[in-house]
Amino acid sequence: MKTYNPTSPGRRSQSGLDFSDLSKKKPEKGLIASLNRTGGRNNAGYITTAWRGGGAKRQYRFVDFKRDKIGIPGTVAAFEYDPNRSARIALINYIDGEKRYMLAPVGLKVGDKVLAADNAEIAPGNVLSLRNIPVGTAIHNIEIKLNGGGKLVRSAGGAAQIMAKEGEYAQVRMPSAEVRLIHMDCRATIGQVGNLDHENVSIGKAGRSRHMGIKPHVRGMAMNPVDHPHGGGEGRSKGGNHPSSATMVPAKGYKTRNNKRTNKFIVKDRRK
Repeated sequence: MKTYNPTSPGRRSQSGLDFSDLSKKKPEKGLIASLNRTGGRNNAGYITTAWRGGGAKRQYRFVDFKRDKIGIPGTVAAFEYDPNRSARIALINYIDGEKRYMLAPVGLKVGDKVLAADNAEIAPGNVLSLRNIPVGTAIHNIEIKLNGGGKLVRSAGGAAQIMAKEGEYAQVRMPSAEVRLIHMDCRATIGQVGNLDHENVSIGKAGRSRHMGIKPHVRGMAMNPVDHPHGGGEGRSKGGNHPSSATMVPAKGYKTRNNKRTNKFIVKDRRK
């Protein structure tokens, strides 16, 4: 972390990451692509995520979440910044000549070897099926469908833990404290996602949020009745409605999950 001298009110409480853990500044040319901005709109042009737009231009980095180069060892060549995620990414050079990005876990260093195989060592960056990972091991980038690529626990500082194994399923404790059943043949990466100081960063000023593509959040009470359930009225008033979003979704404690088919895989709810 780095802090700044209080040369202005915005600088006084601002902090950032010093990037001293990065090896290079420019990304690998063959692993990037242009990234179009959506402005929070879906394919029909409707705003589905409000207060998005603008911000600094970004290029997308193709991160290998599948880690499907089974049995082919690779060497960590560099650590890089990725503007599209909170975690750092590591550039891997495989012995067959291919280069790929992967999420950089805690403890991985330049020159270390990584391997995706069921007989791989239990070391940060290696990938094994849950069947071959000991109970109690910290894992990340976890598949929920066989060969579907890692979907769970991918942000900075994230780590899940294997709690137990029974039959064809392992009980995995998520960072949210939810305990979930995941098939033993699904793969996961050993270790905790790096860049642990990400949660300690203080934005400091509104302009920095605009650089990140986050626009000012207008209160519903400040809108007109046509725009929000809290809009209109004489003075400040919610109009007697329960607190809700612009699309009338209750804002306090309302469960939006609607997938009964996979409820059976949740052993312990994160709210309890």
